[in-house]
Amino acid sequence: MTISEPKSMEEILLALQGQDSVFLIGCTDCATVTQVGGEDQLVEMKAKLEEAGKKITGMVVAEPGCHLLGLKKTLREHAQELEDADAVLTMSCGTGCQTAAEAVKREKPVHPGTNTLFLGCVERFGVFSELCSACGKCTLDDTAAICTVTRCAKGLQNGPCGGTTAEGKCEVDPEQPCAWYLVHEVLGPKGLESLRAYVPPKGHDRYHPRKRVIERERGGKAA
Repeated sequence: MTISEPKSMEEILLALQGQDSVFLIGCTDCATVTQVGGEDQLVEMKAKLEEAGKKITGMVVAEPGCHLLGLKKTLREHAQELEDADAVLTMSCGTGCQTAAEAVKREKPVHPGTNTLFLGCVERFGVFSELCSACGKCTLDDTAAICTVTRCAKGLQNGPCGGTTAEGKCEVDPEQPCAWYLVHEVLGPKGLESLRAYVPPKGHDRYHPRKRVIERERGGKAA
């Protein structure tokens, strides 16, 4: 789940300066669950922008906002509304914003209405916690399915820093449990032997743009 938060209206209006008519795009998936870009949020944004003197030519909640071909098809059904707009405002994650820009062939300015924060676990309705950094080099097998890159404030991969409190909390944020304390608790004395091997730093290649293509056989089955 991609977790995002709304940008302030000041930021949004500044980005839309000189663009009087706007088309809104939300998302049925992450943005709806996190309440930043579902139907209710688009209706609310429409009202705020109209109050600020903007004209809303149309709006759509994409299924989902990051599906390029699906979004292109959806926008074809709103071609005139899109044509009448000076700009597009996306109420989804950064990927959704970039997908929208590709979908409109970058013929119109596309602005983000949110700030993308992290990949999150949905603990319960309205509560999200960051568990994964999408590094592309998963080592959860070695750390009892607890990502120390993400859940350790220092991203340590070779054991705790020594600053853990007596209650097993992180010295950086006393409200958070030390990730390595959790690993030790789960693995126990016998399992800790597996942690003696040195884990080299993760390469910066994970910061390069990545693409995953699933090859498929005829009939739609994965190869």
